[in-house]
Amino acid sequence: MNEIAKAGGSLAIRAEQTAWTPDQAAVLQQSGIDNTVAPAELSAFLHLCQRTRLDPFSRQIYLIGRWNGQQQRKVYTPQTSIDGYRVIAHRAAAEAGHSLGYEDTLWCDPSGKWRDVWLDDKPPAAAKVTVIRNGMRFSAVARYSEYVQTKKGGEPSGLWVKMPTTMTAKCAEALALRMAFPHDLAGVYTAEEMAQADNPAADERHLRKVEPGQGDPWATPQSAAQGRDYLHEAHEAADADTVRRIWREAKADGAVPVYLEQIAAVGQDKPEAPAPTPVAATEPNDEGVVDGEVLSPEDDYADAVADLRAAAEAARLEDFDTGTEQALGMPLADAPVAAIRALTAQLRTAA
Repeated sequence: MNEIAKAGGSLAIRAEQTAWTPDQAAVLQQSGIDNTVAPAELSAFLHLCQRTRLDPFSRQIYLIGRWNGQQQRKVYTPQTSIDGYRVIAHRAAAEAGHSLGYEDTLWCDPSGKWRDVWLDDKPPAAAKVTVIRNGMRFSAVARYSEYVQTKKGGEPSGLWVKMPTTMTAKCAEALALRMAFPHDLAGVYTAEEMAQADNPAADERHLRKVEPGQGDPWATPQSAAQGRDYLHEAHEAADADTVRRIWREAKADGAVPVYLEQIAAVGQDKPEAPAPTPVAATEPNDEGVVDGEVLSPEDDYADAVADLRAAAEAARLEDFDTGTEQALGMPLADAPVAAIRALTAQLRTAA
């Protein structure tokens, strides 16, 4: 946050502020954010700017509105460039005392053969980037067909015409960096990844290909029937336990992974609720009902770690203990449950 605050003036974002100031809101509106933006989207954007330490008034990070047919309004998504991702990753690695590097980028042809240089005039079928954080490898593959930006007729447009090889590699790099730095990059996507969301007649386009049986990652984040603003409820919650309950209710109501990540991130700044007193399930009460045992904090922690292990296995990550310590910034045994669940949500998104 120091980098943003150094500039001073009325637009400086302060670590302690909980809402946009009138001056900040006026500049955001001039940048293309109109009155259709939801309060929850603005609140989440402020939290994201504070967490990533990117300055929206220098166009390091911005909100992009796209029409959503289900909600019948623009839905705003935070975006940065691949350069913004690199800034966040290098800063996070330096602060943690970690090394950061890359293996050579690889491109795949339609037959499945990988090359370290792409010389064909036709676009590659996919690109693979491997980020190395403190000795741990985080590999990601981006398929050209899933990310290419197209015109109405289906042909590529924009930079995807001139530099399809570079653009595909940037998408793969963004995926790999988000796996290597899940806490720092959760909830924000690169412009390179999101270019395809602007394709014509693409109300149902996806950040990644959605297979049969999977949920729609662009579905409305809250229930149209209930109209609940889960993110706002999380900000107003008194403790992390309440945020976890809100997170579970949002998930049951069909919230998208990015929205769930934002709720989980809020929980990391909340204090833990007082530990409940365990109740033994031994004797029936006066109504003949056997009381169930209250879930203890130890049980909640064990469940969170079990979920994290399962997500890491699904993402095919190696060296679980070292990787989680690097991602969380602390040993797993010292991490709060909210941080563990936020990392789990990020790994499930990347898997």
